[in-house]
Amino acid sequence: MNRITVKTEIDAPVKKVWDYFTNPAHITKWNFAHESWHCPHAENDIKAGGNFNFRMEAKDGSFGFDFKGKYDSVNPPHTITYTLEDGRNVEIVFQEMDGKTEVTQIFEPEKTNSEEMQESGWQAILDQFKNYTENN
Repeated sequence: MNRITVKTEIDAPVKKVWDYFTNPAHITKWNFAHESWHCPHAENDIKAGGNFNFRMEAKDGSFGFDFKGKYDSVNPPHTITYTLEDGRNVEIVFQEMDGKTEVTQIFEPEKTNSEEMQESGWQAILDQFKNYTENN
């Protein structure tokens, strides 16, 4: 199966990046691809075997879905692996270099949408995360 990689470099230390990426109080502030969407609710039991559920909705109420899965491994503040409820695997790597942190996400695409669309959507969410983390 193909895997898609998205990444960004954040001007913040890895401990802050990890906290903002995993803490539900922060997740609800950045976990959407476009300003017409939002993440009104996030549950995150960040440990091996723990579950997460992030509610993603269009602000106009026209569409929404739960992004759910289970953590396979959690190695703070370096790596996270999880399996989505549809069985796809995701790996996230946090690498600090000179006070900045590179975040890399590698995921298996689903079969409904084009890989290009999925890559741009996941990259847009990661870009929202970068912007939120650097400005808060």
